Amino acid sequence: MLRASAVSAGVLAGQWSTHGADEIVTLPFENGGRPLVKYPQKRPLLRLTARPPQLETPFSVFDEGVLTPNDAFFVRYHLTLSPPSMDVLGPEKFRVQVKGAVNKPLTFSLAELKSNFEPSEVVAVNQCSGNSRGFFQPRVPGGQLGHGAMGNAKWRGVRLKDVLAKAGVAAGAKQVAFNGMDAPLTPQTPDFTKAIELDHALDGEILLAYEMNGEALPWLNGFPLRLVVPGYYGTYWVKHVHEITVLDEVFTGFWNNPAYRIPDNSCACVEPGTTPKKTVPITRLNVRSFITSFADGAQVKTGVATAVRGIAFDGGYGIREVVVSDDGGKTWREAELDKDLGKYSFRQWTIPFRPARAGNHELKVKATNRTGQSQPFEPLWNPAGYMRNVVETVRVTAA
Repeated sequence: MLRASAVSAGVLAGQWSTHGADEIVTLPFENGGRPLVKYPQKRPLLRLTARPPQLETPFSVFDEGVLTPNDAFFVRYHLTLSPPSMDVLGPEKFRVQVKGAVNKPLTFSLAELKSNFEPSEVVAVNQCSGNSRGFFQPRVPGGQLGHGAMGNAKWRGVRLKDVLAKAGVAAGAKQVAFNGMDAPLTPQTPDFTKAIELDHALDGEILLAYEMNGEALPWLNGFPLRLVVPGYYGTYWVKHVHEITVLDEVFTGFWNNPAYRIPDNSCACVEPGTTPKKTVPITRLNVRSFITSFADGAQVKTGVATAVRGIAFDGGYGIREVVVSDDGGKTWREAELDKDLGKYSFRQWTIPFRPARAGNHELKVKATNRTGQSQPFEPLWNPAGYMRNVVETVRVTAA
């Protein structure tokens, strides 16, 4: 565990150690320059903002393995006083309350959660709703992210369902709200609180997680306890969660409405530059796939076989098929799917590529899940820059 005094002092002073002060990575869109910055428990990551910290995973990390290492996992906060000081997050002080429309309000320490409830694990993708927003055309407001605001990890904790059962959900309850210990700078800024439907809260899949890839949660990823909502966008994965409130009415807080909403139609899209007539809360991940073994502009050898690798995922139905084109989409071949770590996980895939001619080649990848949902060939647009899942293209040159 981090030493509270050292970490807290660094946060309060606004001082982060840097890795290569002049080292800038340029993402392939307007104003895409990002410094690589070293934060506590993290390797150098792409910094979008310093306060609150928003850190993107360099895309090459996703070719290292199906699980995203803790030290490379992206970081997304909304409020200025984030993350909270380690002085209040230590196990000797930290408590989580269960209150509201329950038969018996309860408070648990981290040790009590571990000893009083059966542990549960799930491998699941956490993806920011605005992942890839920087590629939207026309451009939209918000954090101009590349493809690195996502990650896949093995999460371990206790089932939210079991904790709520201990408190006893009162008749007539409708939703459950979650509040973390990150805080706004001014009273006028809404605290970051999210809510989900009661049936979802009781489905047995949502975790109050205290471990990530076999270790305690990193400080910047929610230590000591975070909500894990498999299949849903990261806005619901509340970090440093310390209040769980069962509600007998629909939650109307800012971060559920008007924030984090999408057009109310099957594509979550509208014509570029227009405004949707009706919106609904963003919920489940859509289908995505990426090539991870080559960056755009990579060099390959003519006539020599090489492996094209990548990842695919969706919101919990599971990936049925991945197809790859090496001629710009004219013809497609089916890739081989690697080991299945569960329906919420990245699914790695591979396919051989032997360029027969010198010159430029467009590699494209397209995934389909087990319900037949797939990816559009042209990018869809909405004014919040959410849910991009177009068929991605990587251009390589054979010589």
